[in-house]
Amino acid sequence: MLYPNNIKKTYTKITNYSNRGMDLEYLIEQANEYYIDNDIAYIYKKPTPIGVTKVTYSSKGKRIQDGFYKTPSTLDFNGLYQGHYIEFDAKVTQNKTAFPISNVHEHQIKHIRNINNHGGIVFLVIKMNEKYFLLMGDTFLAFIDKEKRKSIPYEYLLENAYEIKLSLKGLDYLSTLNKIIGG
Repeated sequence: MLYPNNIKKTYTKITNYSNRGMDLEYLIEQANEYYIDNDIAYIYKKPTPIGVTKVTYSSKGKRIQDGFYKTPSTLDFNGLYQGHYIEFDAKVTQNKTAFPISNVHEHQIKHIRNINNHGGIVFLVIKMNEKYFLLMGDTFLAFIDKEKRKSIPYEYLLENAYEIKLSLKGLDYLSTLNKIIGG
């Protein structure tokens, strides 16, 4: 756009990715609370291991001023369901055509592989195009081991992942998982 005196102004949209998964995590936490309250499963969000280097004190209590991540976090959630160890991560993408594999960090892929190899149930919950998918760890690993692509096409999710429905209890991923594992 040209302003008086031929001054051209451009505007840059700043995109903040830091909290894009919070809505999804909230829906999962809501479901987890329901599962615990009704003795269905015990699944919790794992805290990120943080080392605190500076704390200030006030009448309201302690406040962390500075810290660092002690180790890379693995997956967001873990727990027990019908005698099975479960671990999964929540991922959100704004991309309409494919889920970028770069959204899953290398140490998380290694962790998915380890849980899968030891007989645990591991999966990703992916929000894409206003739909929620449960992508089993072995299906995810097979894709990244076989394909040279840097993203998983939306059509692949439609064919190989399981859609999760929202309910009054949040994102009811265990009902979907139950159909997969035959519980």
